[in-house]
Amino acid sequence: MKEKFPSVSIIIPCRNEGKFISKCLDSVLDNNYPEDSIELFVIDGMSTDGTREIVKNYSKKYKFIHLLDNQKYITPVALNIGIKEAKNNIIIRMDAHATFKNDYILKCATFLEEYDADDIGGIWVIKPRENTILGRGIAKSMSSFLGTGDAYYKIGSEKLKIVDTVPFGCYRKELFNKVGFFNENLERSQDMEFNLRLKKAGGKIYLFPEIVGYYFARSKLKDFIIHNFKDGIWAVYPLKFVKIPFRPRHYVPLLFVSGLIILFLLGLFVKSFLYLFFGVILFYILVLFYSAVKTSIKEKDVTYFISLPIALIVRHFAYGFGSIFGVIKLLK
Repeated sequence: MKEKFPSVSIIIPCRNEGKFISKCLDSVLDNNYPEDSIELFVIDGMSTDGTREIVKNYSKKYKFIHLLDNQKYITPVALNIGIKEAKNNIIIRMDAHATFKNDYILKCATFLEEYDADDIGGIWVIKPRENTILGRGIAKSMSSFLGTGDAYYKIGSEKLKIVDTVPFGCYRKELFNKVGFFNENLERSQDMEFNLRLKKAGGKIYLFPEIVGYYFARSKLKDFIIHNFKDGIWAVYPLKFVKIPFRPRHYVPLLFVSGLIILFLLGLFVKSFLYLFFGVILFYILVLFYSAVKTSIKEKDVTYFISLPIALIVRHFAYGFGSIFGVIKLLK
């Protein structure tokens, strides 16, 4: 039994997830993995919405679930607390705003051993938090090539891939003695920075389409704008602390938005630049609506014709302006 089910430590960073943490923990409990081979740590950033009470109730009922405090609130600190507390060599990072297929733990532990990988992960199936027209469009934008580039864990893959990053991640604890822990200077993007560091050290990161998690995307426009603006900042600002740039896809919105601004400003003095500016805008809109038509037909839902272009525009421009702000912060 011990050989079939190696002991695993699950770490879940969390802050004010009172509406979702029960779904997350229930999906772990529904996994086909013996509880006596699991220890689970919810590392909470001092939540004020009832999250802590919910987790405490679970810990009373299930002795392998534990609540740890994260006095500094941010995710990389929570991850490092969980890693240091873990007693088992296999560590699976999960997210409080997600649920997981019932063979998630088994496949993570199995594939990590079979492929002698350094970090493995699976596919995000992105769902809306609220089943509204805009919510569905936002979720679809985050799993489309136009919305996320070549991030295969979002757009999907039919076969095993060696990739640059995976969602959440499954590691051996000993790995952190070799490449270091998560960078606590980074409020966001800590996964990407860690995996770039890992790749630079010769590590292998595998994406398995058989490993499936369900992530619930923001459905309100204001929340989506703020989220993407902050993501844009933390695509650029980490260069203040680390000298390894992220993948090119993270800088496309920066180049696109800043390029449009430059073309418009030049167009105020030279009319041909203004024509070029409007030409780029027209082409961009045509691409968005072409994607929306394809999605509407595939999903048999005409609402994507409006909601998907809106979501993509918000994603591109909020991320792009966030990245511009990140550059300004970087140069200060």
